[in-house]
Amino acid sequence: MTPHPMVRLGLLEDFEVSFAGDVLPTSLPAQRLLARLAVVQRGRPVQRSALAERLWPEAAPGRAASSLRSVLWRLPRPRGRTLVTCTSTSVRLSHDVHVDLWDVEEQAQTICSRESPPQEVLDDLTPLTRDLLPTWTEDWLQVEQESFRQKRLHALELSSDALRRCGRFTDALSAGLGAVQAEPLRESAHRSVIAVHLAEGNHAEALRQYDSYRRLLASELGLRPSPAIRTLVAPLLGRPVDLPTG
Repeated sequence: MTPHPMVRLGLLEDFEVSFAGDVLPTSLPAQRLLARLAVVQRGRPVQRSALAERLWPEAAPGRAASSLRSVLWRLPRPRGRTLVTCTSTSVRLSHDVHVDLWDVEEQAQTICSRESPPQEVLDDLTPLTRDLLPTWTEDWLQVEQESFRQKRLHALELSSDALRRCGRFTDALSAGLGAVQAEPLRESAHRSVIAVHLAEGNHAEALRQYDSYRRLLASELGLRPSPAIRTLVAPLLGRPVDLPTG
């Protein structure tokens, strides 16, 4: 039997709700509601009064409750499927809703928790290059955005190292550069890229990556690269490069 299509909730890069390939129109209040249920509640039920208060903090309790009822009433119901499950006292994301954020977090957890992640987990790292609703500035979302960013950066770096060790240099380089692009001042990301270049014997590329990072760090923060990354490229010149003396 062909499985019934699920409602898909996209939270990486742009907000999107889709069903069977069609994008479902959702109002801004509905987007805030669905995002909060997915990001903060993680599918767990939340008291209606608490949810209304957090979504409409400036409104009186009665007005906030009325706004919540209105948003819930107007949510799309593709082929009779509900996006949220409601009781008289609680609201939760429906089991019919598939959230892309949860998938990528599971992928990152698998990569970060194993010394040698399964190769199939490393085959598509593109989702790890996307941020959580980067254009949203909701106060409640900021901690979640940073938490997810750190998870995906660690996963990209570890993926680069794992792919390099098994000789998949092109994929390893893409993963490392993905981490660099997400946070250009992150030294561990640059070390991953340099390590790939060294493994391939591309010494000039390794030195170019180091020099680019060194100049960026000096310009942005007035700092020098750490001994760890300087030691990594030192053998390329046959002498210590920028290593502290004494």
